[in-house]
Amino acid sequence: MQKSQENILNHGTEDELVCTGYRRSIPKTILCAFLTIITVGALQLVFYWKPEWRLWCTSSKCALKRATKVLLQDQYKVLCVAGIKARPLSAAAIESLHINSTPTPMTSLVQECDQDPNQVSVFYSTSTERHKYTSESTDIAAPVTEGGDDVNNGGRHSHLWSYSSMDSDEEIDDTKALINIKKTETRNSFRYFEHHKLLYYWNEPCDSYLRLYALEENTPCSSIYSYRGFNSDQKQQRQDIYGRNVIDVEVPSYLMLFVKEILNPFYIFQIFSIILWIMENYFVYGGCIGVIIIISLSVSLYETKRQSIVLHDMVAHESTVTVCRNGTEEEINSGDVVPGDLIYIPPHGCIMSCDAALIGGNCIVNESMLTGESVPVTKTPLPSPPSTEGEPPQYYSPENHKRHTLFCGTKVIQTRYYGSEKVKAVVVRTGFSTMKGDLVRSILFPKPVGFKLYSDSMKFIGILAILASIGIIYSVVVLVMKGARISDIVYKALDIITVAVPPSLPAAMTVGTVYAQQRLKKGKVFCISPQRINICGKLKLVCFDKTGTLTEDSLDLWGVVPLLDRIFQPVVQAASTLPRGPFLAAMATCHSLTRIDGELVGDPLDLKMFEATDWELEEPGPDTSRFDSLIPTVVKPKTNDTLYAASAEGEEEFEIGVVRQFPFTSSLQRMCVITRTMGAKHMDVYVKGAPEMIASLSDPKTLPEDFQEVLQNYTQQGFRVLALAWRQMDPNFSWHHSQKIQRAEVECNLTFLGLLIMQNALKPVTTEIIKQLNDANIRTVMVTGDNMLTAISVARDCGMVGRRSKVIVINAHPPQADLPARIEWSYDTMPDRNSECLSSNSESYQEDIAVGLEHEKYHFAVAGKSFAVLKSHFPDLMDKIVQRGTVYARMSPDQKTQLVEALQSLGYCVGMCGDGANDCGALKMAHAGISLSEAEASVASPFTSMVPDISCVPNVIREGRAALMTSFGVFKYMALYSVIQFTSVMLLYWIDSNLGDWQFLYVDLVITTTVAVLMGRNEAYPKLVKQRPPGSITNPTILVSILSEILVVAAVQTTGYFLLLTQPWFTPLTPSHDPDDNILCYENSVIFLISSFQYIMLAAAFSKGKPYRLPIWTNVLFLIALIVLVSTTVVMLFLPVEWSIFTNFLQLKQIAPVSLQFTLVIAALVLFNALFAFIMETCVVDLPALKRVIRPLRCKKGPKNRYKLVEADLTNDPSWPPVGHTSSPHNKIFNVSINSV
Repeated sequence: MQKSQENILNHGTEDELVCTGYRRSIPKTILCAFLTIITVGALQLVFYWKPEWRLWCTSSKCALKRATKVLLQDQYKVLCVAGIKARPLSAAAIESLHINSTPTPMTSLVQECDQDPNQVSVFYSTSTERHKYTSESTDIAAPVTEGGDDVNNGGRHSHLWSYSSMDSDEEIDDTKALINIKKTETRNSFRYFEHHKLLYYWNEPCDSYLRLYALEENTPCSSIYSYRGFNSDQKQQRQDIYGRNVIDVEVPSYLMLFVKEILNPFYIFQIFSIILWIMENYFVYGGCIGVIIIISLSVSLYETKRQSIVLHDMVAHESTVTVCRNGTEEEINSGDVVPGDLIYIPPHGCIMSCDAALIGGNCIVNESMLTGESVPVTKTPLPSPPSTEGEPPQYYSPENHKRHTLFCGTKVIQTRYYGSEKVKAVVVRTGFSTMKGDLVRSILFPKPVGFKLYSDSMKFIGILAILASIGIIYSVVVLVMKGARISDIVYKALDIITVAVPPSLPAAMTVGTVYAQQRLKKGKVFCISPQRINICGKLKLVCFDKTGTLTEDSLDLWGVVPLLDRIFQPVVQAASTLPRGPFLAAMATCHSLTRIDGELVGDPLDLKMFEATDWELEEPGPDTSRFDSLIPTVVKPKTNDTLYAASAEGEEEFEIGVVRQFPFTSSLQRMCVITRTMGAKHMDVYVKGAPEMIASLSDPKTLPEDFQEVLQNYTQQGFRVLALAWRQMDPNFSWHHSQKIQRAEVECNLTFLGLLIMQNALKPVTTEIIKQLNDANIRTVMVTGDNMLTAISVARDCGMVGRRSKVIVINAHPPQADLPARIEWSYDTMPDRNSECLSSNSESYQEDIAVGLEHEKYHFAVAGKSFAVLKSHFPDLMDKIVQRGTVYARMSPDQKTQLVEALQSLGYCVGMCGDGANDCGALKMAHAGISLSEAEASVASPFTSMVPDISCVPNVIREGRAALMTSFGVFKYMALYSVIQFTSVMLLYWIDSNLGDWQFLYVDLVITTTVAVLMGRNEAYPKLVKQRPPGSITNPTILVSILSEILVVAAVQTTGYFLLLTQPWFTPLTPSHDPDDNILCYENSVIFLISSFQYIMLAAAFSKGKPYRLPIWTNVLFLIALIVLVSTTVVMLFLPVEWSIFTNFLQLKQIAPVSLQFTLVIAALVLFNALFAFIMETCVVDLPALKRVIRPLRCKKGPKNRYKLVEADLTNDPSWPPVGHTSSPHNKIFNVSINSV
């Protein structure tokens, strides 16, 4: 294969695509046209269902450059066909996209292009030459000045297409391609294809299609500040490329929905069946099924339309945006915003219609719609560090700079600006390329569930189709032997297909999911991905965030530990009694609180800390010049006895103004503020964050000698500990310097001030829920950004780790100058809240632990830094560590996602429960992500619980198990329904008879449809058991159940038929040429009555209760339906007198008036069948002995899930892990005592 025929797009990402080029083949196209005529259009219908088949049958592979269509295969092996489109662009528009190369281009682009990194740039095909732009080019169209002049960008930008329909776009027609090839060479041409609302363009030097990005990739932060607005021509050039700024979820018309639904294989099969039944004179049955299909289709169309409207209304947003256009402010529709636009944020807030990097002023933003995080966050201007010679510039990234990015769909509550300056931002992404657009795309194009139940059910339908083929052969042979007419032979042979293959199986299997979704909604758990409910029944491991999930969202300030002369002072419970100084000032200023409608809001931790100072916070008023600068926030003591007396004008209130704020970020583990005290001649810097981080930024001379011991003492007791530090700036450090200085320049050489001790209590239900999950053999894992020892303590408190269980802390270090990467293995100490600091060197404890390690499982605890080192330098140990890892601390959002992926790679079905923006990636990656949020419309995860605790987790698992068992029950029932009816028809075909019109109607509509719909109403069993339900139809116990039931129902029907033939009063049917005359006979009646009982009894037998669902008698409607159906069928069997309704309508020849004895024989057969079905389903299938008998027959080499193999290796290797030693990547062990670890 030529290299240019196939390329990998988005290499190494979750959107990775294998792209293969195709071009129409004339011979193949002619052959397909001929076959279409022969099949009366059926081939085109198959092509509609399988577009990739159409591509393979009508086109041939070719170089991507010459392709008119591409075949895309994602990482889930899902195929998609996309047509190549071409669009003429002006030379200026194309030139505006040719941005300079950077010395450090995007890695994926380098891999795709395979060129010299210094020569990578964006190319387009133009007239007769390739326009190449290198770092020497300076006359490019990039950011523009207020006057509209172009400014050198200083870095290459790649661009992303925001999807919108372009009326002038033209899909390349194969028949015109050769004719127009010379034309396209003489004009500017932009070739691209769209996939999942994103655009991929042809890059000539790379000889490949590449994803088109906007400013979110490889754009230096400094260049973001260069954008000063576009003129009209420049705006139009960019809109020609990016399209309109809209996230438009199409609401199709009823006609479009009707055409799409009616061409569904389910409806096509039903229409074929109805036509066939009518041709066989089954007018009533065909008409009733037709009415049902119309009703079903109408309901489906209405629901699809309603859901489309709901999603459209949820994501659609248009507003008026103020932009800089032609050097002046101009109000435009939000749909006309383009990447690079300079926009102004109104003072009283707005809903963002795009992703924009903040470059002036602060914003208070509510991001609950996207992240589920209800606490408003503060956004500050994007840092713009000056470039340092010899070092690459700092590039903008929406993920790394999310504290400086206003995301589309979030609500700006308030803005903070300086004097007359306005709050400004530069648009970096629009449309579907925004964060909101990405989440909407995940709803429109969800990743395949990959659940074996669904794929196996389709395979089983294939098996039934094979059975139907055998039935067709049988029926043709029998009917030919009996001299039937050719038309009857054809009709009855085709009728076997409608009998053996249940077309309603896929729809029926969703019944349990629908009921489970309704029950979850009543419990305030909302699901936007119903297919995930069944997967929840297979969850084997659940990851939990700590703060706000396992513990209370609000922390209580237990006390503060100030520092004096490098010595920790006794704990001060009332922080307001502290003397005025840096420690108290740090508590009063180092936060992100703000007032909204007069109420103080912000992070609960900040709120508790500030309230403990007994100070008050004021937002800026008309007078904003009291501090010789313009400031957004002022804090001051509430009491009147704290007056600043050093003022030249007399006494003034002691006030501190917050000049600049560097918000908290998970990756940095700290926040910082620059302040100015009224009347002071200098500014101060206050920093708050993780103790280890603050200590690393502080002057070692200011750290107490017992820092680690004291910190360990508090964290082991379960407290959340923060540290404060301070730095006094030079008197020459001005307000203007404070707005330009980089964060790293102020967060250094700090003076360590002391510790904040926060009490983070467990939520009331946490311990009980963790116990439920542990009792059900579902692993629980903590993934938090908090301190390691605090996380271990909380893990012990809630029961994730037993009180006397061993915890091995893994400290992994990256390679250094003279040392390789290494891992230190050490035991965690046992927490004891009633004692002082308990050292890990305690001899009795160490001996206790060393003995216990031999016979009890141990837990690993890993910090984020160690996790990164393990992934990079110890990949061979990752499986073992992840298998026993229970506590993961100081984990960044990306690392949480990586952990979920690592667990999934071991074969775990993983759930994730979190409450904040830091968990979004992991929530989306997990098989079942549950977000604890008050925002019902949050699209952060498949499940959203409005109850802010983890009680929703076992509820979701229980409902998942109940839905899964319902799906298996319905599947088995529909499979047996087909086999029962197939057996009935085969027996009746032998005597040239069949079931009657009303008999089919009674069986299919009255019995089967009723019980199939109602049998899923059994609610979930309240207790979680250890054994998970099977996840595949090929599970041996399910196959034994299905096969045994098939044999028995076939045997019972056959036995009843042959017993009838032995009766002395029996008169065989004399076949007539009119099929209707062959229905009213004893053979038909016996088969119909036995099969009717079988449909009913199997529905009851397959509605198993304990251990996953409540007993059948709790499903009242289902129980009533069973009683009514059994009673009706019993009347048909035992009614001693002939009743015209049975004779004329059901065409049933009653047996009881002729022979009560034979009626009892039939009842005995039915009773035997019922007893066998119930005993098999309630007793035999779940017997451990049956599994032991089946296991040797399966020829199973070993466990399918890797985690079982890894666990076996760990159990069989008592020498690992090498606790008390240090190991290197080459398994070299350094003997180091535990005391030194």
